Amino acid sequence: MPKQRRTAPISVHALTPDRWSDFKTLFGSNGACGGCWCMTNRVPRAQYVRQQGAANRRAMKVLVDSGRVQGLLAYAGSECVGWVSVEPRASFPPLLRSRVAKPIDAVDAWCVSCLFVHKDWRERGVSVALLRAAIQHARRHGARALDAFPVAPKTGQRLVPVFAWTGIAPAFVKAGFRELARRTPTRPYMRASLKPANRRRT
Repeated sequence: MPKQRRTAPISVHALTPDRWSDFKTLFGSNGACGGCWCMTNRVPRAQYVRQQGAANRRAMKVLVDSGRVQGLLAYAGSECVGWVSVEPRASFPPLLRSRVAKPIDAVDAWCVSCLFVHKDWRERGVSVALLRAAIQHARRHGARALDAFPVAPKTGQRLVPVFAWTGIAPAFVKAGFRELARRTPTRPYMRASLKPANRRRT
């Protein structure tokens, strides 16, 4: 018998210290993927490898406890089902040197560096909900643009989720991003251009 599709209204909230347990449950014992705990683009590669696993979890906990919002959590009812990492580009130093993600222009953009959805909730619109919320979050904080570097599968290709931790391009298109460049065949550089949240027509 086919597995019943899980449905529920999706809400999105900032990852604050009081929601740490939800984040930890969502990421599970594997830290989402190979003990990353969303530290991949936050520290130099050598440091990331040294602290892979529990040390990455502790490092992320320190960042969350600092009070600075590292990203947003998606909930289906009371169940935490997804995560998007969204902050100013300066929070992700490795992106400055990345062949795929290094800045394309002088715009002081924010970035989506990670998008993770629980396996039981994939292909349910959670990614699009998270990305739309990320756009609003960045706009409220004065960002001029939100950049992202998802995977664009080849025609007919179905990606293994572990290789799609930056998200899938079609979800970004649905959320309002557009492609600006493509430095490698399957990794578009995408952007949502933002107007100030308080901007009014005159």
